[in-house]
Amino acid sequence: MPSRNVAYPLFDADNHLYETQEALTRYLPKEYDGAIEYVNVRGRTKIAIRGQISEYIPNPTFDVVARPGAMEEYFKVGNPTGKTRREIFGEPMRAIPAFREPAPRLELMDELGIRRSLMFPTLASLIEERMKDDPELIHAVVHALNQWLHETWGFAYKDRIYTVPVITLPIVEKAIDELNWVVERGARAILIRPAPVPGFGGTRSFALPEFDPFWKRVVETGVLVALHSSDSGYATYANDWEGNKREFLPFKPNAFRQVHEWRPIEDAVTSLICHGALTRFPELKVAVIENGASWVGPVLNGLADVYKKMPHEFREDPVQVLRRNIHISPFWEEDMAALGDLIGIERVLFGSDYPHPEGLADPLTYVDHLVKLSEEDQAKVMGGNLARLIDG
Repeated sequence: MPSRNVAYPLFDADNHLYETQEALTRYLPKEYDGAIEYVNVRGRTKIAIRGQISEYIPNPTFDVVARPGAMEEYFKVGNPTGKTRREIFGEPMRAIPAFREPAPRLELMDELGIRRSLMFPTLASLIEERMKDDPELIHAVVHALNQWLHETWGFAYKDRIYTVPVITLPIVEKAIDELNWVVERGARAILIRPAPVPGFGGTRSFALPEFDPFWKRVVETGVLVALHSSDSGYATYANDWEGNKREFLPFKPNAFRQVHEWRPIEDAVTSLICHGALTRFPELKVAVIENGASWVGPVLNGLADVYKKMPHEFREDPVQVLRRNIHISPFWEEDMAALGDLIGIERVLFGSDYPHPEGLADPLTYVDHLVKLSEEDQAKVMGGNLARLIDG
C-alpha cells in the first residue's frame, strides 16, 4: 500500500529503468559489430565503446545496483563526516524484475502510489559523448536502443508507463525519421541530451535554424521534449582547467565540477531562447528533468539583463519565453514554492528519480516538501501539470 493517501493522482516525471546487456547491441546493424562490447576487467564487467573501456557507469550490467534513495541523507544534510561515495551509497541490492520489465514495474508503482510515470533509460546517457566523432554510429546505436525499449517496455505501457526514447540530432533528416518512428509506436515524450550537437563539421547548438525542420515536426506530433541530465561533454572544459584528460565520472565528482554542475542545462535552455528556437516554435513543450532548479534564478536574471542592454537581439522578451515554454522538475530538497514564484506553479513537475540512489526511496514523500503550497497547487505539481503536457 502507498505510504499515505492523497486526493489526486500522481504522475512522476522522472522514473528510470535499468537496461540489460543487449539493449544497445541486439538491433545494432552488423557493420557496427564490436562498437559496443562488455568486457571483463579484473573480475568485473565493464562496457567498452569502440575498444575504450568506460567507467561512466561503474556497473553497466545493473545486476547489482545502489538502493533507491540511498543518498537522501546526503542531500538533506550534506556530508559533514566526509564519507566516501561507497559509504554514502551503503549496501547495494540485486536488481529486481521491476527495474527491468514493465509488468512488475506497474505492480511496484501501485505499491508506491504512483499512477503514471515517464520512464527514462539509464545507460543511454553515455552514448553520444563517446561517439561524437561518428554521427552515423550515434544514430545507429540510438535507434538500436529505441528498438529494444519498444520491444521490452513499449512506449505507453497500459497507458501508465511512458518510456522515453532517445532522439539524437547530428543528422537532421535521420533525427526526423527517428522521431516519426517512435511517435508511430506511441511515444509521448522524447529524450534529448542537453549538449551541443556533434556533427561532421564540429558541434553546434540544436536551437540554430538548421534544426527547424526537426522542431517543426516535434510541434506537429505534440510530443514533450525532455532535457534529461546526461553526459553533456563538459568534461573537456573542466579538464582544460584541471590539467588532465579523464573521463567524466558522475559517481566520482570533485569540487570544481560540482560548482559548475548545472552549466550544461543553463547553456541548453539559454540556447533555445537566445538562438530563437522557442520563438520560432512557441508551442514547443520542454521539460527539464533531473537538473534541479538552482540555475533558474541566475539564468532569468542574466536573460533580463541582456534583454535590457540588447533588445534588438530578441523578437520577444526572453524571460517570458522561458516562463512560457520551460517546465522544470526540481529536486525534492529545493524550494518548490520559490520556483513557482519564478516560473509559475503550472511549470513545476514532480520527479522522484526512482529507483536511482540520488532520488527518493518513497516517491510519495515528495509531497512533504510542498507544505508552502495550497492543495490545489500541490495537485498540479504532483501530477496535474505533467498530465496536461502528455495528454494535451
